[in-house]
Amino acid sequence: MKNYEIMFIVRPTLGEEETKKVIENFGKVLTDNGSKIVDKKDIGQKELAYEIKKFKSGYYYLYEIETSDDKAINEFDRLALISGDVIRHLITKMEK
Repeated sequence: MKNYEIMFIVRPTLGEEETKKVIENFGKVLTDNGSKIVDKKDIGQKELAYEIKKFKSGYYYLYEIETSDDKAINEFDRLALISGDVIRHLITKMEK
């Protein structure tokens, strides 16, 4: 099994319910494509070090997942790049 950490930033202009829906949808993308969510953390709204897509802050979220192949990671990456709600994401392979 491969372990990954995915951190992504959701745009701050969304309401609380819309933000939760975005988080749930991306979690569903991961589980539907064969990965297991080991841990998830709501880090909260933080100021960005520099402006990204005209936003100065964003809601940070972190998923730690286990997967046997890269299908879930590739699909998450593809959808995060397309989504207007995610302003930045980072996928890191963890060594255990």
